[in-house]
Amino acid sequence: MKSKLAKRVIAATVATVMTVGMVGCGKPAEPTTGQSQPSESKPVDSSAVESVEDDGEETLYTVLKDEDGNVYDLGGMEIVIRDWWSPEEEAEPKNAYEEARAEYLDWVQETYNFKIRQQGMSSYDSTPEDFVNYATVGDDGKNYIFTVWQGSALVSAMNSGLLQDLSSFDCLDFSEEKWSKGNVHKYMTGKNGEIYGMNAGTPEARTAVFFNKRVLTEAGINPEDLYKWQESGEWTWEKFYNVCEQVQRDIDNDGIVDVYGEASQRFSIYTAAVYSNGGEFVGRDENGNFVNKLETQETLDALNWAMDFIIKYEYPIEGGSAWDAYVSVFKSGDVAFCVDEGYRFNDFANMEDDWGFVCFPKGPNMDDYTNVYTDNVFCIPACYDDEKAWKLAFAYNLWTEPVPGYEDYEGWKPGFRNTARDNESVDLTMARLVENGKITYHTLVQSINLGDDILWHLGWANEAGQVETPAQKAEALRPTWNSYINEANSK
Repeated sequence: MKSKLAKRVIAATVATVMTVGMVGCGKPAEPTTGQSQPSESKPVDSSAVESVEDDGEETLYTVLKDEDGNVYDLGGMEIVIRDWWSPEEEAEPKNAYEEARAEYLDWVQETYNFKIRQQGMSSYDSTPEDFVNYATVGDDGKNYIFTVWQGSALVSAMNSGLLQDLSSFDCLDFSEEKWSKGNVHKYMTGKNGEIYGMNAGTPEARTAVFFNKRVLTEAGINPEDLYKWQESGEWTWEKFYNVCEQVQRDIDNDGIVDVYGEASQRFSIYTAAVYSNGGEFVGRDENGNFVNKLETQETLDALNWAMDFIIKYEYPIEGGSAWDAYVSVFKSGDVAFCVDEGYRFNDFANMEDDWGFVCFPKGPNMDDYTNVYTDNVFCIPACYDDEKAWKLAFAYNLWTEPVPGYEDYEGWKPGFRNTARDNESVDLTMARLVENGKITYHTLVQSINLGDDILWHLGWANEAGQVETPAQKAEALRPTWNSYINEANSK
């Protein structure tokens, strides 16, 4: 196959990328009786490297072959990566990177005889149920890789044996860098080393802090200082607290606060505070068992700080308002800050005031800022036999390989640049968030609901008219959470 890619990419680059990413793909460890299995491959040597000559320029493509010297052949299967956002028809390439990726995928599909595309086939809400229904009914002849968001439905499917164990497929080397970015496979790892899901994409920038530049300027604060404090490590809980103290004020001296410190979803502040102080709600020990971390000092200190911060600086939103009413409050310029996730770039793209985006400030137990990885999980239904599942895994590995010549290309940036009001929010903050992150485990313990169990109650009076401290609430929850955790550890 002749391609523009042959002219664009130097031989050494392509050979290295393709060899590292795909060498060693072979059959599953435990083939199903009576099924034809892909032959076990050996390390690629010179016999597996084909020279392609194009207009006098020679480029090397690494072609994976089995032990008999045959190129792996997926038999013309048509694979769909199902999600809830991709269009039915793929858009034309808009830049050099997208063109190079399209050419690379054309070569891959022709070489290994298959077709693959990503398509929205469910809604966000219906996705977990759609997967469960499909995996339960059985193989219908289609070839699906499902995208499922993290949550109790995914955990239930995993515990019910509906997810293919990927750990035996040697065409997936989870020690490669592309898997370690968001560590979804670690989140989806069972106690005995089973791996039920994967994601090779760049992690999403989750909870951080939007700030209104006009509001800060009018309060006597240079908004660009926030980026300086972030880069120097001075952007801490204490600094955030002090800035809100300066911003929140009664401008016309009528006894009513005119500008508040922040408007956010309380859940976001509580969780971000916990992770920014090195805490967590549920951890995992060296044996793979879940552990209750709600009463650790790091977690309780963070919840106490967040509750005090919210009580003092939160914009009062009337009861009965929409859950995301805080978004309009920030856009209207009535507050300086909004704690929310990176996807809000789109919501704030057209607001009148300029804004920026910094990491959630770090607590006293942390040396750097952090992001919490809760990325989507790509999984293969267990209703497929091992041979078919292996082929899907092989194809997904190729689909997610870095594009030759663009190994360091940060494809997530352009979209955010189009909506950001400054470069720092993308180059300093978001770039840090996609690199500095951790996975958490409370969503793997069924029946635990952070909001209903504890976070929605902090700062509010209980039925007895008392405002419970985080420690009191955690102590009361201890037997319930421990029972949930013990049940999860027994599976």
